[in-house]
Amino acid sequence: MDILKFITAGSVDDGKSTLIGRLLYDSGVILADQLEALHRSNRKNDDGTIDLAILTDGLKAEREQGITIDVAYKYFQTDKRKFIIADAPGHIQYTRNMVTGASNAHLAIIMIDARKGVIEQTIRHSFLVSLLGITQVVVCVNKMDMVGYDETAFNQIVSHYQQLATKVNLQNITYIPVSALKGDNIVNTSANMPWHTGKCLLDYLETVEITIDKSVAHARLPVQWVVRPQTDELHDYRGYAGRVISGSFKVNDSITVLPSGFHSTITKIELLDQDFEEATAGMSVIVHLKDHIDISRGDTLVNSTTQPELSRLIETDLCWMDTRALDTSHTYFIQHNSKLTRCRIQEVLYKVNINTLEKVYDEDFKLNDIGRIIIKTAEPLAFDTYQDNKTNGGAILIDSRTNVTVGALMFRANVE
Repeated sequence: MDILKFITAGSVDDGKSTLIGRLLYDSGVILADQLEALHRSNRKNDDGTIDLAILTDGLKAEREQGITIDVAYKYFQTDKRKFIIADAPGHIQYTRNMVTGASNAHLAIIMIDARKGVIEQTIRHSFLVSLLGITQVVVCVNKMDMVGYDETAFNQIVSHYQQLATKVNLQNITYIPVSALKGDNIVNTSANMPWHTGKCLLDYLETVEITIDKSVAHARLPVQWVVRPQTDELHDYRGYAGRVISGSFKVNDSITVLPSGFHSTITKIELLDQDFEEATAGMSVIVHLKDHIDISRGDTLVNSTTQPELSRLIETDLCWMDTRALDTSHTYFIQHNSKLTRCRIQEVLYKVNINTLEKVYDEDFKLNDIGRIIIKTAEPLAFDTYQDNKTNGGAILIDSRTNVTVGALMFRANVE
C-alpha cells in the first residue's frame, strides 16, 4: 500500500484543522481514547457541535488561541491508501513552517473561504506550493454552507484562482466545494451540492496518482557510510551504504562517483542480508563495486550516462528561517544530502514579495523572506536542479556559529 503525503494550507480561520479533523472523524480512523478526549473537550462550535480542530491543535498556545502555529502531522489509512497529513499554519510569520511541511509533500490542499475568495494568503501559499515543486493541487472552497451552497459563488472563486494559477505556474488543479464544519464533500458526497459532479475529497485522495521517479537517468545514491568490518570472515568486504534518493540502480550498472569522477560497475546490492538485483528510490542499501575506489561519506554514486551538475557556484532559491538576518560576510555550512561543506553568499539577486509576487532588489534577508541568491561552496556539489529532481536539488543552510538551520535552498542553475 503506497503512502500519499499532503499538506493543507490556507488563511487563518479558513478551516484547515477542522477539515483534517472531519476527514479523520468521518472516515472512522480515530482511536477510542482520542474519541473520548474529543467528547470531553469544552471546545464547541457555534451550533453546539464538537470542534474537530482539536484533533490537530497539539500545542497549548494553539488550543488557547484557536490557531495553528507549528506543522502538525497526522497519520491514517483507509482500505486503499496510507496518508501523512501536514497541517501548516496560515500566518505570514510562520512561512518557514509551511516550507518545512511542504518540502516532502506529493500534493497540496489549498483552502479558500467561500465568503472571502482569493486573498493575499492564497497568493502566498500558491506561490510557495509552486516554488517547492508540488505538482498536484486541490483547491477546497470551504464554508459553502455559509453562502447557501451557491454554485455561482464557487464558480467565481474557481475563475479567480485559475488566473492566479497561471501567474505562479500551477497546472494540475482540482476544485472541490466543501464544508468542513458540516462534512459536505469531505468523506461523503454532499446532497446539498448536487451541481458538483466531481469526487469528494477522500475519494480523490485515495485515487490520485503518485508519481515516483524510478528512471535510471536520475539514479542518485549519496554515500552515508563505508562498510569495512575487517574481520577474519569478512576480510575483503567493502560496501557503500546509503539511501537511493531518486531513480534506480541495478547489478552490472555502470556508475560514476562524484565529485572524483571515477567509474566502476555495481557487482552486488544488499539489503538486510539479502541480495537484490535492483535498488529503487527510498531503499537503504549497501552497494558493492567492481573496483576499489577512494569513496567516503558525502560522495554520490550516479548513473554514468546521465550525471548531475558538479559545481561550486550555484544559483538557488532561499527561504530564510532564522530570527538573525542573513549575513553575506559570514561563512555558513551547507548540508546537501550526506555532503557537508562551507559556503559563502556570493550575491543576493532579489527577494520576492510573496503577497504580490513582485521582485524586490534588496539584500536584507530576514525571517521568512524568500528570494534568489548565488552561493559559492568550498567543495563542489553534485546536484540536479530542483525542478528536475527535488530530492537531489535541495539543501539546508546552517549557521556555523550556532549549528542552527537558518535556510532552505532549492537549486536552480549551475553558474560556474
